[in-house]
Amino acid sequence: MPSYDHARLCQQIVDGAMDAVIFADREGVIRLWNSGAEKMFGYSSSEALGQSLDIIIPERLRDRHWSGYRQVMASGVTRYGEQLLAVPAVRKDGTRISIEFTIVLVRDEKGEPIGSAAVIRDVTVRWQKEKELKEKLAALESQSK
Repeated sequence: MPSYDHARLCQQIVDGAMDAVIFADREGVIRLWNSGAEKMFGYSSSEALGQSLDIIIPERLRDRHWSGYRQVMASGVTRYGEQLLAVPAVRKDGTRISIEFTIVLVRDEKGEPIGSAAVIRDVTVRWQKEKELKEKLAALESQSK
């Protein structure tokens, strides 16, 4: 059985993933931003690293996001490690997109949260198709009444 350098293997997987992989520290400052995040959100790694997650959170949702984020960092508990979260996000150019993601709560040696990682997929096309189908269905239902 071949021997693997697990750190190198993990780095290659994160770097090569088409999904966005982001890590933010306890304060919500971006510390990891892979090539999938660059493509999805339009910010290069050098632009995103050291910035607040606010760069991808629509302004109207920021209060709710930060309230939940602080609660997770304080409690060490998140339900989004096992549930998919679907929310709007914003790209560098201001375009709104629909994303789905799960959270990995990252902990130090003592088990205390040091931040969170997210694996994010852009589902904008699917969301738009579902919206169109719902609108067509509603129109058909209203015609049949």
